[in-house]
Amino acid sequence: MVAETKLYDALGISPTSTQDEIKKGYRKSALKWHPDKNKDNPTASEKFKEVSQAYEILSDPEKRKVYDQYGLDFLLRGGPSPQQSSGPGMGGMPGGFGGMGGMPGMGGMPGGGRSFHFTSSGGNGGFNFSNPEDIFSSFFKQGGASMGDDDDIFAAFGGGPRASGGSRNSRFKEANGGMKQRAPTPEVTVVDRPLPVTLEQLFKGAKKKMNIKRKTFDEATGKRKMEEKMLEIDVKPGYKAGTKIKFKGFGDQEEGGTQDLHFIITEKEHPIFRREGDDLIAAVEIDLLGALTGWKRTITTIDGKQILVSAAGPTQPGHTIRYPELGMPKSKKPGERGDMIVEVKVKFPASLSSTQKSQLKEIL
Repeated sequence: MVAETKLYDALGISPTSTQDEIKKGYRKSALKWHPDKNKDNPTASEKFKEVSQAYEILSDPEKRKVYDQYGLDFLLRGGPSPQQSSGPGMGGMPGGFGGMGGMPGMGGMPGGGRSFHFTSSGGNGGFNFSNPEDIFSSFFKQGGASMGDDDDIFAAFGGGPRASGGSRNSRFKEANGGMKQRAPTPEVTVVDRPLPVTLEQLFKGAKKKMNIKRKTFDEATGKRKMEEKMLEIDVKPGYKAGTKIKFKGFGDQEEGGTQDLHFIITEKEHPIFRREGDDLIAAVEIDLLGALTGWKRTITTIDGKQILVSAAGPTQPGHTIRYPELGMPKSKKPGERGDMIVEVKVKFPASLSSTQKSQLKEIL
């Protein structure tokens, strides 16, 4: 049993709703009353503000718990107050649900996908709710758009919040009593993409061409569109797996600006070499006879040279032979290279006859 249902009613949901249902209720109501869809409806801004403020409380489990137990007036006062009236509150909700008091733990909201922080107006009104447009933008930036059926949520607004700049924020500042604090600009995100590269390309360096598709805004219509662009990626000699090649402003356009695009190098598996830092390791398998009496192998280096690798024996399993300056280039030390290391693996016979065992005992 809850103390009241006003905030739930504003979102068209029940007090038993889950967090997902609260998000869906806010999504539906916010889209219905968004000012950009109701330019001829003077009450839309207030309705939009009301559903945003309802979501701001209900999406935070702690605030919702307090609201369910004590009601909205308790939250607006910041706790018990002796025979104090909290004003019109939700009854018609002029100017939203009102300011929130300095109740402990009311500074931020972890429940709605990001933290919404109350900002002080410096007057008798205590604390104000977050800017409704900030709540809306953050909700959809954090994945709220995926909860519905719209292919492009911003197309519903003729260009949407990202295309219209700060004009709506200005409207909400006026509606909130002319507060002068600037709304925070969302942080531009970074998109990471893998860039598979061969060991030979990392040795010599390479120019990789990548055709990308990104979402932009059509300046003429303000609507979203897809744009194709060919990028040339400069892979320098000696780059390692995990190296990031950065393109600033080449991702999707979004509210905070344009995304940065980072290509992260991944090394393709090589048939001969395994890389460790700037060194290249080549495994050579020999049989037991070769390990005991001597062996020879020819190995092709990463730059195509043929070298003879040998040992007179006996050769222990795991034995290594180092060849300086035949490894990978050192990207931070031009002209220098790592080493090539030959690692010996001894293949033992699966079985021996009694005669062979006797002979080995005599020899060894």
